[in-house]
Amino acid sequence: MTFSWTKLVPLSKIQFAFLILVLFYQIHSPSWLTFLLSLSLICLLVKRLSKKEFLGVFAILSFCALFLLYQKQQLIQKLEIQPVQITSVALVPDSIRINGDQLAVLGRHGKHSYQLFYRLKSQAEAQLFKKEHRWLVMHAKVTLEKAEEVRNFKGFNYQTFLAYQGIYRIGKVEQIEQLEVISPESICDYLSSLRRRAIVHCQQHFPRPMSHYLTGLLFGYLDKSFGEMTDYYSQLGIIHLFALSGMQVGFFLTCFRRVLLLLAVPLEWIKWIELPFACFYAALTGYSISVIRSLVQSQLRHLGIKGLDNLACTFLLVFLWDAHFLMTVGGVLTFSYAFLLTVVTVEELSGAKRQLVQVLTISLGILPFLLFYFSSFNPMSMVLTGLLSYLFDLFILPLLCLVFCLSPLVTVSICNHLFILLEKVIQFLGNTFNSSLVFGSPTSWHLLILVISFAIFYDYRQVRQRVITCGLVIALTLLSVKYPLTNEVTFIDIGQGDSILVREWTGKNLLIDVGGRPFFSSKEHWRRGHHVANAQKTLIPYLKSRGIHTIDQLLVTHADTDHMGDIEVVAKAIRIKEILTSQGSLSHPSFVRRLRRLKCHVRVLAAGDQLPIMGSVLQVLYPWQLGDGKNNDSLVLYGRLLNRTFLFTGDLEKEGENEIIKRYPQLRVDYLKAGHHGSNTSSSAAFLDHIQPKVAFISAGKNNRYQHPHRETLARLEDRQITYYRTDTQGAIRLTGWTSWHLETVR
Repeated sequence: MTFSWTKLVPLSKIQFAFLILVLFYQIHSPSWLTFLLSLSLICLLVKRLSKKEFLGVFAILSFCALFLLYQKQQLIQKLEIQPVQITSVALVPDSIRINGDQLAVLGRHGKHSYQLFYRLKSQAEAQLFKKEHRWLVMHAKVTLEKAEEVRNFKGFNYQTFLAYQGIYRIGKVEQIEQLEVISPESICDYLSSLRRRAIVHCQQHFPRPMSHYLTGLLFGYLDKSFGEMTDYYSQLGIIHLFALSGMQVGFFLTCFRRVLLLLAVPLEWIKWIELPFACFYAALTGYSISVIRSLVQSQLRHLGIKGLDNLACTFLLVFLWDAHFLMTVGGVLTFSYAFLLTVVTVEELSGAKRQLVQVLTISLGILPFLLFYFSSFNPMSMVLTGLLSYLFDLFILPLLCLVFCLSPLVTVSICNHLFILLEKVIQFLGNTFNSSLVFGSPTSWHLLILVISFAIFYDYRQVRQRVITCGLVIALTLLSVKYPLTNEVTFIDIGQGDSILVREWTGKNLLIDVGGRPFFSSKEHWRRGHHVANAQKTLIPYLKSRGIHTIDQLLVTHADTDHMGDIEVVAKAIRIKEILTSQGSLSHPSFVRRLRRLKCHVRVLAAGDQLPIMGSVLQVLYPWQLGDGKNNDSLVLYGRLLNRTFLFTGDLEKEGENEIIKRYPQLRVDYLKAGHHGSNTSSSAAFLDHIQPKVAFISAGKNNRYQHPHRETLARLEDRQITYYRTDTQGAIRLTGWTSWHLETVR
């Protein structure tokens, strides 16, 4: 096999796999980094290979590049060319997810797949879908639209996330007219139905939380009802225990081999019988990329392919199956872990010390990738991953497997007490060790420097001088990620609401409002589901991506929900030193109760107060008398930041603007944060003529029900040739600089 490979490609398998990796990112995520890497690799190939060998490799890479370009073009076309509405769609059984009265399910229409959402009309309808495991055709009016794109810097792009799974639209179902049972069209469809049947069986026959662990660890399915525990596992950095991979694959393949050996199946037959079983198990887990990677590695091991050759062949085979796995977090992390497990040996040590050092080395080796995707790292995860991996592998997995196999005969519910105890322990640990180390999200250049430095650190761990040098490079790189050493004003896209980050290069920061959406708890218990606060998806990830672990000052302009609704969620994730608000806002009892629960220092601001920032001050212009904590009682800030003057107006409306005109006749502004999300009740003609802004920033939600910003407001800005930027159409807006501002938007 080695001979045939080297004859085809005069490179080692891992070298060729790396070339394909760089080529993929150069095509799907081009940047100066990927371009320079590609150019460097071509130069190395020219230097190392003969002319004939180079032309052969170049021809193979060119073919791969053309194939990837074709794939990319097809994806772009499918994203653009889709129907606006469909009336019938087949529902994929094992994609059914129910959260209260919300149904999410994958639908097929012709050759295309769509992510469908439907609000269940009755409890009976909810029960029907909870128990359903058959293939159904749903006859209904389904309105299709593009999924949400990335809205914040380093934010989640739901549209590309779905597109890389072959899903090009989301569909909203208003009313189901008819459900028609159909037969599976293929073996894959049958296995999808079988997986759903197993999941429903676990949910119907076992109590919580045991049912969650059965569906999660055996079939790779966790529904929204596991939401609170998902938060605890994520907080501790051990949610990956539910990402099915080598642990589950090793356990089930070992059990399968033992059964075959008990049946006296010849050894030479076992490796061939394992192949269809591996495919069957992959289907039962929903074709999880980590399971497929582990299964392919296991099968190649039987063929005598080991070490880096095994990993390279696995990468190439999975790449042929679905190259887009490289654009997913799970795909990158599973192969990163596999690479580290392959190369990290620590042969100079032995016994428990060797295992401990190996676990620590792998945990540190994966750190750059964890920071790239999640911005933070909980040191406890290194300890808990080792302990819980053994617990899950040696006790929980065998127990769950036994309980599931016995369930047709007898339901062993007594085991549920063990999982209740486990969750209590996890909750205790989550509440005790709830502080992650927030480093920020490294750029691609930072990531490359960290990976190379960690590699040199490991390879030359016996050479003290290189260890010290690499350690310094790693430390300085992490510091440059956490402290970007630039001044910043960012209008964060939190949807319909306000949240503005003002941060100086030293790290001192001021956050103006946190946003939030009204959440009404349904009277009917069955309609209640797991609610994820808006800040958890928008504001908190952005703050962490900038390395912010503490908010020095949180200024709440007024007591409306879209400005302070998520204050408790933010305080739980990121420490708040001081909360600034107006006396009028404190007249709202619900707001006061929230502040008391937070146990933060609260300071009341009024006109004339000053907030030092960026070597200057932001002065409070308004209010100067006790108000009601509503729109026209918004705190208004004015100040010179670097070379421009800013005016932050909260939800101030025309009446408040007129008061400012009278009180400050000489007030002039370069940058205006337009009041009340661009409502026609704010940014009046008189106010704009008075302050004469050059640029206006409007924070509003896409397709919001208030239709902000109003056309009249935009017309007033356009008539005065005031450039304006909108978060609803352009995403987050960021100003950065040392002495002057550079403006950028997400789109």
